[in-house]
Amino acid sequence: METRLNAYKASPEAIAAMTRLEDYVRHCGLEYSLIELVKTRASQINGCAYCLHMHTSDARAAGESEARLYLLSAWRESTLYTPRERAALAWTEALTRVADTGAPAPDYEQGIAHFNEKEFVDLTLLIGAINVWNRISVGFRAVHPNETDQGPR
Repeated sequence: METRLNAYKASPEAIAAMTRLEDYVRHCGLEYSLIELVKTRASQINGCAYCLHMHTSDARAAGESEARLYLLSAWRESTLYTPRERAALAWTEALTRVADTGAPAPDYEQGIAHFNEKEFVDLTLLIGAINVWNRISVGFRAVHPNETDQGPR
């Protein structure tokens, strides 16, 4: 696969704005492990290899278990995720697939039961941000590092 366009060079102001949002989300108070699970799950849904490589690598480096990463696409059938993580993952799926789901009331209610209002807004911004990054990476064909050529990230 070949990169179509380098968004960082083509529109540095736009990428700077996204980076500011990313910086806010990273430091908003949500647990780092939760942030990486949400980013990984949205990236799985969107088929973003670049983001999957980045966020699974970052999650592993922060101590996330291989089992939780492997089972993330089947989180509903696994006991490895906390109720709070399950609520975040349900909201992630609902918003990532919003055209199909309409953000259903049960997912909202589960989320608001496990997050205070600020956290729920921050979670929603996190989900929106990773979906934008996925669209940039998939749309412009960002190529993830090849560990056989470049070593681990």
